[in-house]
Amino acid sequence: MMARRKISLSELAEKIDITPANLSILKTGKAKAIRFSTLEAICRVLECQPGDLLEFQD
Repeated sequence: MMARRKISLSELAEKIDITPANLSILKTGKAKAIRFSTLEAICRVLECQPGDLLEFQD
């Protein structure tokens, strides 16, 4: 989604008010959880739905 919207990790991090390091953890799939407020902020900036960003892996 970031590539489609032509937005860098640091720019997105600034817009949603989290550190680039924490956003990187989310982006690489290493996060154990995400706050709904963070997910909402990401979706608002990227103009997408949570399902565009999340994937279930068994």
